[in-house]
Amino acid sequence: MLLALTQTALAPVHIVDDAIPLLLDGRTGDAARGRAVATDARKGLCPLCHTGLGGSGPAGDLGPDLADVGARLSAGQLRLRLVDGRALNPATLMPSYYRTDGIRVAGAWRDRPVLEAGEIEDVIAYLVTLKGGAATP
Repeated sequence: MLLALTQTALAPVHIVDDAIPLLLDGRTGDAARGRAVATDARKGLCPLCHTGLGGSGPAGDLGPDLADVGARLSAGQLRLRLVDGRALNPATLMPSYYRTDGIRVAGAWRDRPVLEAGEIEDVIAYLVTLKGGAATP
């Protein structure tokens, strides 16, 4: 049986100032699922560039420490940075996790976002819990 990959339609996003205030898929994310995505070295890949996520593996230092990101940025500000940080800084190293155009990816990922809308919301739900000190389990 041959299965075709289903292309996920991207939810429309509306940027207001430095944020995307509305949920991408209409539902609040789950912090536990978000932590799993954010700390997974194969999925979110956040530890490649960031410290402060509470994962067990090594963490990079290209991006800011995220231990207090929930105290510094709102959910909407985090959403814009995850969806497409280039809207704030065209030279950013931060990947656009919810775009399909203008990014270079392997053929299997072409026309697909790195993270689905629900995964983005899950990661945001986790990141807003990071208020300083050790990451929540």
